[in-house]
Amino acid sequence: MRIPEVSVIIPTFNRANLLAQAIDSVLSQSYTDFELIVVDDGSTDATQALLSQYRGRIRYLFQENRGVSAARNLGIKAARGLYICLLDSDDLWLRDKLKEQMRLMKGDPKIRVSYTDEVWIRGGKRVNQGKRHRKYSGWILRKLLPLCLISPSSVMIERGVFEEVGLLDESFPVCEDYDLWLRIGSRMSMYLIEKPLIVKRGGRADQLSQIYWGQDRFRIKALVKLLSQDGVGEKEEILSVLEDKCHIYGQGCLKRGRIEEGQYYLNLPQLMRERL
Repeated sequence: MRIPEVSVIIPTFNRANLLAQAIDSVLSQSYTDFELIVVDDGSTDATQALLSQYRGRIRYLFQENRGVSAARNLGIKAARGLYICLLDSDDLWLRDKLKEQMRLMKGDPKIRVSYTDEVWIRGGKRVNQGKRHRKYSGWILRKLLPLCLISPSSVMIERGVFEEVGLLDESFPVCEDYDLWLRIGSRMSMYLIEKPLIVKRGGRADQLSQIYWGQDRFRIKALVKLLSQDGVGEKEEILSVLEDKCHIYGQGCLKRGRIEEGQYYLNLPQLMRERL
């Protein structure tokens, strides 16, 4: 069996109304040496019927509903390609996305992770990204700390990177990508292609970012994990961001009457300093 250079993984759950557009945006890529793996995370809608139309053009994996991280991990473990790409089932790729990234990464073997700029669609309308969402190239750990700058749909990752940093952390219901970028960014450079090569579609009630409240608690969890990692540098910068997020989240808990939880987060940065 021929081994493709790229494995593309689309996790999906009850998105039959959007999934075909995501799949078609991959199958219409100008670069064609890839396999497409669709991981169905226990869908109960018309997803299986839809995917039957793509028989022979995709690899289909099914699991009981375990969340997006488990679905991505299943796809990564099954992937045969040297490079791994992720695509959320509500996003789209532009035609030359794979071609541009393969040109960059094959042209310089030192580049093991790349990502692209993106077009944002909210409620069916194009919106501009704020200044704080500006993207960077190189050793960008400090830029990754305040917020999640990188969309999973934009990345191309040499598969060996996952062997070094681990797969997605399935204990994160959201912000699992933030956790992964911190683990990667603390070990290696990440390179930006300054072209919008993906379309991110947001503003829907079924998105995880809309379902889970208080997402900073998961970013705090990722920062604590990072600080606990052997050999990680820039600890003062990490601690500074941790303090900011713990203060905001802890004060929010106090205002809502969650006193014990609030005090825990307000005290957490000092506890981490003492451990270090």
